[in-house]
Amino acid sequence: VWSHFAYADAPGHPTLTSQLARFTAALSHAERQGIRPEVRHIANTAATFTLPAAHFDLVRPGISAYGISPGGDVGTAAELGLRPAMTLKGRLALVKRVPAGEGVGYGHEYRTPQDTVLGLIPLGYADGLPRAAGGSGPIHVAGQSFPMSGRVSMDQIIVDLGPNATVRAGDEVTLFGAGTEGSPTAGDWAEAAGTIAYEIVTRIGPRVPRVHVRGTS
Repeated sequence: VWSHFAYADAPGHPTLTSQLARFTAALSHAERQGIRPEVRHIANTAATFTLPAAHFDLVRPGISAYGISPGGDVGTAAELGLRPAMTLKGRLALVKRVPAGEGVGYGHEYRTPQDTVLGLIPLGYADGLPRAAGGSGPIHVAGQSFPMSGRVSMDQIIVDLGPNATVRAGDEVTLFGAGTEGSPTAGDWAEAAGTIAYEIVTRIGPRVPRVHVRGTS
């Protein structure tokens, strides 16, 4: 016997107590009819962390199994003791020095403010990057994070690496990961796109190879 909270990511919301009361009443009714459920379940990730009364026989820590917080009101991943398990990486396909005032990408929504170095990364909205993150999606390159420059194209994005960049084509970049050493997280991309981290990690398309790594800690 199971149900699902509508507002578990908003601790203290009045629907939590009302849903829990209805669920408990339904369990009592089932038991009066002679039903003895093997598992009684209503707690998702957020309720697992914030609502012990809803734990019953089983909890379902969905997004937290991937090391991602169910929402800012519940707490950040670090506050909840979570470590993101998914990393999205790419490589610079092209590194190019350009003069000041050059338009970048569709619509030239970004123009280089100075002589600088641009890097092209062959990942785009066809791979699951949200177009809404254009101009702000964070990218970690050579130990620094830079905002994406211009729009997200179907197959590529561009990042302004500054005039003193020493990177080369083939260098690895991180779009999101565990958040260590200053690298962005899925939560950072969600903030840039005005969405939730769930969407960021679930929308990565089939063109992106999956590599499963067994950790030692």
